[in-house]
Amino acid sequence: MTTNPITNSRAGRREWTALGVLMLPLLLVSMDVSVLYFAIPAISADLEPSGTQQLWIFDIYAFVLAGLLMTMGSLGDRIGHRRLLLIGAAAFGAASLAAAYANSAEMLIVARAVLGIGGATLMPSTMAMLRTMFTDPGQRAKAIGLWSGVMTAGIALGSVMSGVLVEYFWWGSVFLVNLPAMALLLILGPLLLPESKNPSPDRFDWLSVPLSLAAVLPVIYGLKEIPSEGWNVRYVVSITVGLLFAALFVHRQRTAAAPMISPALFRGRGFAPSVALNLVSAFGIIGSAYFTTQYLQSVLDKSALEAALWALLPSVPIGAAAPLAAQLVQKGADRGHVVTGGFVIAAAGFGLLSLAGTDSLWLVLSACAVLAVGGVVVMSQIMDLAMGTAPVERAGSASSLMETGAEFGGALGMAVLGSIGTAVYRHEIPASAPDAAHETLGGALAVADQVPGLATAAREAFTSGMQGAAIAGAVLLMGAAVLAAVALRRVEVRQPACETPDEPSKLSASGV
Repeated sequence: MTTNPITNSRAGRREWTALGVLMLPLLLVSMDVSVLYFAIPAISADLEPSGTQQLWIFDIYAFVLAGLLMTMGSLGDRIGHRRLLLIGAAAFGAASLAAAYANSAEMLIVARAVLGIGGATLMPSTMAMLRTMFTDPGQRAKAIGLWSGVMTAGIALGSVMSGVLVEYFWWGSVFLVNLPAMALLLILGPLLLPESKNPSPDRFDWLSVPLSLAAVLPVIYGLKEIPSEGWNVRYVVSITVGLLFAALFVHRQRTAAAPMISPALFRGRGFAPSVALNLVSAFGIIGSAYFTTQYLQSVLDKSALEAALWALLPSVPIGAAAPLAAQLVQKGADRGHVVTGGFVIAAAGFGLLSLAGTDSLWLVLSACAVLAVGGVVVMSQIMDLAMGTAPVERAGSASSLMETGAEFGGALGMAVLGSIGTAVYRHEIPASAPDAAHETLGGALAVADQVPGLATAAREAFTSGMQGAAIAGAVLLMGAAVLAAVALRRVEVRQPACETPDEPSKLSASGV
């Protein structure tokens, strides 16, 4: 046995400044998920993409990001997270410039795909570097709380920023805002950020890369399409194929001599429950957003920019949620109880949403705020638990698994809750309404002038669907609260006191 105690030294001004630098790419990566919400009409008028091309312009970023998270997390463990972060920042900046001045739909699709590749390098790298910089458990919890808050707020901020920029500039400006932040990261990163990697990495398993892509992308694609298109055979087949490749990927990780994702990660008590609970939390947050964004625009008849500005209000209390949860744990509260409480709060948000009528702006905004606060409490605490449990040399892999789980959870939330809402909507819509009105609320409003009273009936039917989905969401989150209370009972982060040949704790960290 080689003694190598893990020191919980407290981070200083340098580390907290470095955290601020790391928040820049994280904010932009999360904003790029929603930054095209208001830019698509202008892009369509300028580049004239086909319907299929327009869908790919919008979705390719999220698909590539989700598909490559595990690959990039594992790669960062091997070549160094700071190196991968800087490479990703350069790629993200170059792709942003190309997207801003794209002169064809094909060029924009390629640029958005490269943005997804860059984003996949940035997300797990930022979390892995937090694990290196903040070894004190209390400080690490605060840092991860800030990470979770920035990640959640960025998605809401992206849509508003795109609306403002498109209003006063041209659509390419939504991409140019990435350049100053990436330039600042490339300048300050080498000065402030420590390098961290496994000094004795295993050989990279290249076969796992296509297997992970084949597992993630078909499932994400099918789940994202089901809310709008229904349970079409094509999407069911897509999900089935993805699940088959997922089984092959898991088998590869369990049998390969040097797997991309080490099964040893799941031996740490609390890691596997953290992945599952993170997925459920994302299920609730993203699944609810499927209804609330449509509610603000189509039920309350607000413009897209007005709806986005109103949607910012629920994000205000998010900033206090994660730090408060971290403080409770530091003062002796059981982490399992805090996570359970977060799920109960989020379930209460769904409960409020189930009470909404067709003119309930403040009730819906309050429900969104309560749900988001509960979700951020859960996500920040289980992310801290997962990263604290994982060996330092596998921090990138651990982070990528958590983030991939969140992507699956969000897509699953939209698919399941969206399907419930759609089923209720179609049951409630008058049988005499035109066929288009039976598909979606948007379709009903498009032909509402042809049928007296159709608009009111469609809005009421959509609201009933939202209520039904909210009840289902509340039940699911209460079930997750019970699961958290059982699975996280007396589970805390325990750092190994020394290295052993079986469970080495390897870390190479050095500042420049």
